[in-house]
Amino acid sequence: MGKTWARGWMRAAMALAALAVAGCAQGPVTPAITQSPAAQTPPAPVVLPAPSSRHDGTPQGAARSFMQVMSRMEPAVERECVERRSRAINCDFAFVVDDRAGLEPNAYQTVDRTGRPVVGFTLSLIAQTQNPDEIAFVVGHEAAHHILDHLDRKSGAATAAAVVLGSLASAYGGDTAAIERAQSIGASVGARYYSKEWELEADYLGAIITMNAGYNPLTGAGLFTRIPDPGNHVLGTHPSRAQRITQVQRAVADVQAGRAR
Repeated sequence: MGKTWARGWMRAAMALAALAVAGCAQGPVTPAITQSPAAQTPPAPVVLPAPSSRHDGTPQGAARSFMQVMSRMEPAVERECVERRSRAINCDFAFVVDDRAGLEPNAYQTVDRTGRPVVGFTLSLIAQTQNPDEIAFVVGHEAAHHILDHLDRKSGAATAAAVVLGSLASAYGGDTAAIERAQSIGASVGARYYSKEWELEADYLGAIITMNAGYNPLTGAGLFTRIPDPGNHVLGTHPSRAQRITQVQRAVADVQAGRAR
């Protein structure tokens, strides 16, 4: 790699860093689709659901709690998806449990070959929850990723970053191998940078979905206090614990004040 390419890479890196800093300075992330128009009359007060009771702390108790929550959350999530989607996405959710041994506590959202949204949970995550509110919040959060179209948006962001960084490499004299490496790095940076913003969007909308289904998202967000805090790194894939809890609190306050539904 020659000096010309090195100088080009430094300029490209500085440009991406500036973009990241500018994005982080935009303030709290709020999905626009959850905002309600200004009301002509004061909205009726919204009562936050009472916190759910803790289950007995056994794997069996966690499993029973999970099944009870899913019987209520599945229709609630599908209804919210139909009402909030910005394009004709599939709202027929499939919820699955990954029962392989040794997996870390985790939940994820994806789509199958037909475009059907899939929300998955590991057994270790289910076992780590302490009450129905925590399970409901995880469901709401993952469903929000699909409703907000994050998978397609993430793919688009990665592609755009790869194109920009690859073009910069070419402009500053990079050879074919250097350009391909820049494109690969650009795709990774694009996907990772935007993931923090989207996690906060999913926390916000997920809290509202949880609340609308009759669960308490403030109690549900208590799960954040028992998982490792990723901090607030510029290219981290998740926001800090404090940011996420604050986002849930904002969502509840916005619903109660009539600013969101």
